[in-house]
Amino acid sequence: MGSNNFYAVVEDICERDKRYKPDSYEFVMEGVRFSQMRFKKAGHVSGRELAEGVRELAVKKFGPMAKSVLQYWGMTRTEDIGNIVFNMIDKKILQKTEMDTLDDFKDVYNFEEAFKNVLSDITLSE
Repeated sequence: MGSNNFYAVVEDICERDKRYKPDSYEFVMEGVRFSQMRFKKAGHVSGRELAEGVRELAVKKFGPMAKSVLQYWGMTRTEDIGNIVFNMIDKKILQKTEMDTLDDFKDVYNFEEAFKNVLSDITLSE
């Protein structure tokens, strides 16, 4: 799928499901690629792996603003990542296995807890 087609499909999704901004879809796709590298997988990553990858990528890219950026895009819990993924599955942007369900994204972590120590994490890792 070409990038122009991706954005056209995302626009269509966002017209139907106004919970998430288009940037959230692009970020979750980036999260898929990041998670594949992070967990050393060529293809499919699990919902839990993707949720962890999205968290790690958000912290790397946005630092202490990670939670605020994700919230601005409509993502306040790991289930939101799953909703975005399944919206893209419905439009054939992503594929799932027979075992994949929306429940895979349920309560992987609490956004408040997952992003509250971001500043100290960054300071410690430098």
